[in-house]
Amino acid sequence: MYNNENVILNQCPNTGKDSLNAISIRDLNVFADKTQILKSLNIDIPKHKITVILGPSGCGKTTLLKSMNRLTDLYKALEVSGQICIHGEDILLSHKDMSALRQKTGLLSQKPYPLPVSLYKNITYGPKLKGIKNKKILDKIVTRQLKEVGLWEEVKDRLNASPDCLSIGQQQRLCLARGLAVKPSIILADEPTSALDPTSSQIIEKQFMKIKKTYTIVLVTHVVRQAMRLADYVVFMHNGEIIETGGVEIFKNPKTDQMKEYLINGN
Repeated sequence: MYNNENVILNQCPNTGKDSLNAISIRDLNVFADKTQILKSLNIDIPKHKITVILGPSGCGKTTLLKSMNRLTDLYKALEVSGQICIHGEDILLSHKDMSALRQKTGLLSQKPYPLPVSLYKNITYGPKLKGIKNKKILDKIVTRQLKEVGLWEEVKDRLNASPDCLSIGQQQRLCLARGLAVKPSIILADEPTSALDPTSSQIIEKQFMKIKKTYTIVLVTHVVRQAMRLADYVVFMHNGEIIETGGVEIFKNPKTDQMKEYLINGN
């Protein structure tokens, strides 16, 4: 359920082509029945950077991330109000095309969920939905996206095989390639390495560092070390609120007691 009556909707903050920000959030509130999950959040997500949303379990990180592509719609008990602007448009307005929105904001979940079809069909699923039927074009998309996530050399001789033949780390890169195939501008990643072994996690992290020049990445994590390795911009959350934001200097000079304590006790 969406209620924007309490937000001044004059115009979205600039998140258009020439803006430095990919996403602007104003006065975002999320309730589950009478429990408030997110509390009047205001934040700008910079374009072509890795923004890390950091904080303890249950602080609202994943709810914030899901709000950015309206996966909150799947939970009827949630009531959302405020403004989330992407490409100059408020995505919380109920008439927006959800399919188009989610093509712009690809999601990488905690565990990989490849489609139960071949590797080739996993990558071409999205482009075909967009009307691309030409085999040569689809072949180029498959090659390009698998190379972009560093998977091409590992799977080029078994494109017709099932994803079951891949390790969990390879499956996560396949899911990333599938999301990139529809040319999103934003990648939303919800603890995408939490189910992976250290080697696979390192590969995913390297891919994020490589592709951030082209995509805006919003990464949820509770692991301080990972945040320190990847973050260009940090959003620290606690109890449904944004407590502190800043660049990587935030790790050396936290300004709030909550952030200081989390950096001491975090993983």
